[in-house]
Amino acid sequence: MAKITTFKGYQGDEPPAIPKPENPPDPMIVNVQDGVPVVYPGCHGVGVRVVHPVNPKAPATNMGLVLFYIPPHVVLEPGSHETEETYVIQEGSGRMTFANYQREVKKGDFVYLPPWCVHGIENTGTEMLVVLIATSPPNP
Repeated sequence: MAKITTFKGYQGDEPPAIPKPENPPDPMIVNVQDGVPVVYPGCHGVGVRVVHPVNPKAPATNMGLVLFYIPPHVVLEPGSHETEETYVIQEGSGRMTFANYQREVKKGDFVYLPPWCVHGIENTGTEMLVVLIATSPPNP
């Protein structure tokens, strides 16, 4: 059984990297229709930048959240970049290709990709593969 840890909060001895404003900001609540579509070179899938610096409705500066829609048989060829990334498989199934191996992925899987990790994804199923991509810092 996994050990459950206690959340300790954000208090520490160092001052916050982002100063606390005098008046707390309000959240920005958006949905995928509020996002900014993006295509990736050589891939017939479509991403939607929901929380991202280019989206004026949710202009995050230190993170990016993209919903990536990959139809059956579509491939995003392997590549790498300097940003940290996590793929969260929301719907469907597929295969991810890494530098040294391939792995099947399915709904509920979280795939953490450290900086410069070679990765690509293919929809090997019969339904749309939907992937939530969290990137920090956000990709350009």
